[in-house]
Amino acid sequence: MTKPLVIFGSGEIASLAKYYFETDAGREVAAFTVDDDYAGDATFEGKPLLAWSETLKRFPPGEAEVHVALSYQKLNRLRQSKYEQVKNAGYTLPSYICSKASVWPDLVHGDNCFILEDQVIQPTCRIGNNVMLWSGNHIGHGSVIGDHTYFASHVVVSGHCTIGQRCFFGVNATLRDFLTIGDDCFIAMAASIVKDLGNGSVALGAASTILEGDDPKAVRIRNKYFGITE
Repeated sequence: MTKPLVIFGSGEIASLAKYYFETDAGREVAAFTVDDDYAGDATFEGKPLLAWSETLKRFPPGEAEVHVALSYQKLNRLRQSKYEQVKNAGYTLPSYICSKASVWPDLVHGDNCFILEDQVIQPTCRIGNNVMLWSGNHIGHGSVIGDHTYFASHVVVSGHCTIGQRCFFGVNATLRDFLTIGDDCFIAMAASIVKDLGNGSVALGAASTILEGDDPKAVRIRNKYFGITE
């Protein structure tokens, strides 16, 4: 018998988590919960909104599961803190992987992941705990994503990349293959990463350099890259 599911959070991410779990995963959300200091409203999305202390009484560990549905505040540290709070209380934290994502049977992932539609996750990938992958990302074969990392949409990670903990990847960021990205990195929207990044690095997107088709440098680059002889 499936245990009741409680969602930790009362914002947009929590609302979406309820939708995905109920609509796609066949799980009914029994309640939402927040820390005691933030409890006030009696309901959220038509479900009880409980203080954490009340959740421990009404839905104790062993009788319910909890999914932490928070975003990337404080570079994912808030989500990590709540994940650890729930884990240390003894709860199982189920992951959600959308049925509309393309994954292979050998995918290894941790708990409390939230992986949405239209992912392409190639063979031999490993995803840590508490990782959020928004819609439409490509994770190349053999890549590893560390705990508590957040991907926005349409990020491309080429093959055999290793990504650390608590990183943030903005929309349309791109990584070359065989890269290592340290912990706590901020990869901004449309950034193009072609070398390893140390812990705490910030990569800002930059406009591409455009060479016209008849530019001699453009001709040389095209011919060399694609093996064209003229």
